Amino acid sequence: MDRRELMAAGLALVAGSALAQANPKLARIVVPFAPGGVQDILARSLSTELGVALGQTVIVENRPGAGGTVGTGFVAKSPADSGAMVLAAASHNIAGSLYTKLNYDPQKDFAPMAHIGTADYVLMIHPDVPAKTAGEYIRHAKANPGKMNYATAGVGSATHLSMAYFNGLAGIDVVHVPLKATGEAINEVISGRAQAVIAASIGALAFARDSRIRLVGVTSPKRSKYLPDVPTIAESGLPGYQFNSWFGLLGPAGTPAADISRVNAAVARLLKDPVILERLDKQGIEPLAMSNADFAKLLATDYERMAQVVKASGAKVE
Repeated sequence: MDRRELMAAGLALVAGSALAQANPKLARIVVPFAPGGVQDILARSLSTELGVALGQTVIVENRPGAGGTVGTGFVAKSPADSGAMVLAAASHNIAGSLYTKLNYDPQKDFAPMAHIGTADYVLMIHPDVPAKTAGEYIRHAKANPGKMNYATAGVGSATHLSMAYFNGLAGIDVVHVPLKATGEAINEVISGRAQAVIAASIGALAFARDSRIRLVGVTSPKRSKYLPDVPTIAESGLPGYQFNSWFGLLGPAGTPAADISRVNAAVARLLKDPVILERLDKQGIEPLAMSNADFAKLLATDYERMAQVVKASGAKVE
């Protein structure tokens, strides 16, 4: 038996899950966006090992639509012992302030189960745009109001709000082109049908040396370890701008405490596995295990922060 098999066996014994005993059916990670996006790739990079740890088969199920609110709402309304979890990110809290009508409460209708990590975002533009910095992009957009556009993974997604926030702070008029996934948005920029996109590092790293698209700024307060040669947006043209995202698993409110503890422990163990860490590194995600209590505090703080971002962006969905 090799090291991976020993680890898997140990996880299965240690985490041999009240969740599995109470609900022997398949557990599912719902991704509220289309296949190929940030959350989809992350979910699929963890699902097999998480299933071993929980003593269940964990499937990944895409339920895209309405900026992630369709799939997220599905989990909110799922039975507490159903084994359903949503792979959530910044867009989860954004929805609470962005949508005037939402059929679930991002805070009250979910149980924080396991924090996975954090990621920065990157402003990417088509090379035909005469700009090599965020400041030059802003100047070009101001000289061409309403003539440029930006692509996103959909209304209410982190790719939408990060760019709407950018536009609001910069005072520029750029048209929004909502799509269904980050990959689609990036392809629109590569093709030249859109001029800009702000994508999570996982979507940007593969294009760091691609002449078809230009990386002009990262959204973090300091330069990313994954893209050290790309300046921050704040230092290259828009002081005060900052945007990043957490990633984690949320279950329906009322999920049994034993199930929450098992999932949290299993994910924490996976975040020490060199194979999982290598996968996350390739996705530009910095792993960070948290207790359920700490994750709950992060969600509450982030909800307030995203409410300020939505307000500053001027975005609203009826």
